[in-house]
Amino acid sequence: MSSPRLRRLMADYDLVRDEFTGSRYIQVQAVSGNPPELYAVTFKLRGLRWEAQRNCPVEQGLHKAEIYLGMDYPREKPKCVMRTEIFHPNFGSYICIGDHWAAGESLVDVIVQIGDMIQFKEYNVKSPLNAVAAQWTMQHEHLLPVGNVELRQGEPQIELSLSGEEKKPPAAEEDEVEITLG
Repeated sequence: MSSPRLRRLMADYDLVRDEFTGSRYIQVQAVSGNPPELYAVTFKLRGLRWEAQRNCPVEQGLHKAEIYLGMDYPREKPKCVMRTEIFHPNFGSYICIGDHWAAGESLVDVIVQIGDMIQFKEYNVKSPLNAVAAQWTMQHEHLLPVGNVELRQGEPQIELSLSGEEKKPPAAEEDEVEITLG
């Protein structure tokens, strides 16, 4: 008989595969473990990174993260890190997915939360990992979110502007758009 942890890892793997297969915004790859304990996640979403030469954030459309489900998972939250640069109050040497973790949250929930954070649909400026991003966020809340894609299957898979017009797909990694600070 398998342990509760192994059953949970397998259930999370099945849910992730079911939820994100065919998604145009999120690709998930099981990297190691059987069932998987380490995942590489690619997000094709509007987010920001800091452009030092311009001294401002610029739009970036491709973001990569890793999610590790440690030996104490699901009692302990997953360890999440970005593998591409990102400018966000809650991203630093790791991704702060919240101070309160519940074992009932699924890996799908974590991946969707990270995607929503990338788009600035979610952020916490009160306990930031990046103080510069927190300050910028407070001063520029009128520019947020930078993306508004619903990430769960069954949700509309197009992004609409506030006027109701369809926006073009997220910019490619090399495409940068300066965010207006005014």
